[in-house]
Parts: sequence; C-alpha cells; structure tokens
Amino acid sequence: MLDLFEPRLPEAKLHDHFRLICSDPTYAKVLPVIQSWATGLLDRKGESQKFIKELQSTFNSSMWELYLNRAMVDLGCSVDYSKSSPDFVVRGPGNYEFNVEAVISDQPPTALQQKTFTEHEFKTRGALKLIAKIRDKLNLYRGAKGKKHPYSSLSHVRGRPFIIAIAPFDSNMSLFQNNELINMVLFGIAPPVLTGPDRGKQERIVSLLTPSGSPVEMGIFTNDSYKEISAVFFSIVGTFGKAVVESGIERLVRSTRYRVIEKDKIEAGSEQWQLGTRRLQLGLFDFLTTLRWENGSQISGADMHIQHSSLHRETHLDGLQVYFNPYAEIPFDPTFTWPSEVALNYYDVESANHVAPHPDGALVSRQVFEPTPNFLGVLLESNGFLAK
Repeated sequence: MLDLFEPRLPEAKLHDHFRLICSDPTYAKVLPVIQSWATGLLDRKGESQKFIKELQSTFNSSMWELYLNRAMVDLGCSVDYSKSSPDFVVRGPGNYEFNVEAVISDQPPTALQQKTFTEHEFKTRGALKLIAKIRDKLNLYRGAKGKKHPYSSLSHVRGRPFIIAIAPFDSNMSLFQNNELINMVLFGIAPPVLTGPDRGKQERIVSLLTPSGSPVEMGIFTNDSYKEISAVFFSIVGTFGKAVVESGIERLVRSTRYRVIEKDKIEAGSEQWQLGTRRLQLGLFDFLTTLRWENGSQISGADMHIQHSSLHRETHLDGLQVYFNPYAEIPFDPTFTWPSEVALNYYDVESANHVAPHPDGALVSRQVFEPTPNFLGVLLESNGFLAK
C-alpha cells in the first residue's frame, strides 16, 4: 500500500495539519492507524495518487473518507473499489447494496476569510453550510446543470439507496455542535431548551436567512423535496481525534455520552441516576459531570468525562449517527442490523416528531488535548470543577 504520509507536494502546499502530524514525534503511533483506515481505498486505479495529494493539501475531506472507509468494515460491509463514484459502492450483509457519497463543510482556505462568530451566527452559518453541501451532492445525483453522467444514471446506483455522509469542519467550533445543526437541517428542529420549565422543548425552524437575506428551507426530510436521498450519515468525531484515541497515545480526553434508563429499572438509592447536576472526581485524572432529568417514564441526561486517554474507551463507530428520510424514493432497509453504538434517527410524519432511540452511552462528542497541567486546568475550570 502507498504511504499516505510520504510528502508528495512542495512544503508550501502541505496543509498545516498534515505538516504538524508528520513533524511531531508524539504522533508517530497515530500515522499507522490512519494508514490502516486506507485499506482498499488506495487500490482504485488512477485514484491513489490523487487521494494522497488531497490528504496532504486539504486534509479534512480525505480524513473523513478514510474514517468512513474503515467504518464500512465495522458495519459488516465491503466496498467495490472498482467503481470510482459515488465514493463508496457498498455491499452489506445478505448482499444488500447501497451507495455512499462523502462530503464535508470546510473552513475557508485562508485565515483572512476566517472570523469569530457569536453562537447564533455560528449555528446559522453552520446549518447553511451543511445544507448547501447536501444540496450539491443531490445535484450530482440528479444531474443538475447539465452534468453528463449523473449518479442516478449509473447502473450500480439505480434502484439502490443513496446515502450522503457529511461531517462539519467549517470552523474551530464545529466539533462542539453535537447533532443540533444536522437536526435543524434535516428535521427542522431547533436546539432544545436546557433550563427552566420548558427544558427539553424544541421549536420548529422552517427556514434560515443567508447573509444576503434569502430564505433557505430547513427540515428537508419533513417533505419529499430531497426524496432521492435515502439517509444521511453524520459524525463530529470521525476525525483525526478518532485516530489519536485509537492509537493509545497519551492525551487528555473530554467526552460526552447520552444517558437514558427506564425509571422502573433504577435500583433504589442509585447515585448514578440522581436527578440534577453532580460533579465527581473518580481518580487522579478522571472527572465526571452527570446531568439527569425526568423524561416521562425515563430518566435522561448526559455524562461528561474529563480523563486521561488510558481511561477512555471508544470504538470506531462511536459517534456515528444515521438519519433516515421518511420520504425516500428508495428507503434504507429497516431490517439492516446496526452495531449497538450507532445512533439512529427517524422522523415520524404523523406526529411531526424526531424519534431518536439512541442507545444508553451513545457518544455525543469528544475532543483531545495535550496532557499538560495548563490544559487540565482549563478543562476543569470550564466544566465547573475549579473556581474561576
């Protein structure tokens, strides 16, 4: 297999992230992990050199494809690398076939085009970027603007589910958005209220305005306007950080996991499911914040960990979310067996509700930091363990 990390471009054209990880000896154990994700992907005739150059010059989009390539294996699937498009021509268990097209929302190429946003601006901008990228890929499928060979015309695509796999890299805040913005784009649902009597309530969002004032539809899976898309794969943790965690190198890890349990299954006096917010130190480098609230017959909430990487556990599929389009012309097979850590999302047309039977312990977000006293102090202070 060709070496992803042997520089093939002049130094000035190498992406900052690529240059950093190749020059920093602490990442030596991470590079083989990423290289293993490429198994099969570099076998495409005439594509390997192009892919390597894209990784070295643009980085994020190629990292997302590498993550997905390994994810297909863990989903129990194989990829037909003889087909150059869409990105992944997949065969699952029982010879079930579907196609996946990968895309990211990325940052502007120069620092001058990047800026700091308020939270509201970040969410609006991020949602608009996500929907723009999904629309671009749908146009490739449809053959919009005179494209000669649209995906829909390909024999290995016709009659099979078409999935768009998207990840956000459009700002430094992207990896903190959880699934709020993709919920807005696909189901037209605003982020939940986090405090007060309306805790958990989510408003409807019909559209967002572009900077020029033009409305852009939200909730594209609440009608048949995107019926060619069977489902969307989404993750904010299918990143370089995933490879860092899998490599086992020393880092500090901040992660959030969704928690849910039926009330009648809670043992009497259980501290784990105590309502409200609790902060616990479980070890020298192991801090936990638990959030719990009543949700009908269940107790819901989240566990937020700050811990040494030796204590953190994460599979490759942890953090992967799947959104099904109820209006899809070719629905994704509802009997497909998903690994337990994958979070599934549905839209109930009759009740107009987001149905999210996420498993207890589903990974919501994760970031990695250098294992220094300074980073540990910042993390503990920002999460309420130290007084500001």
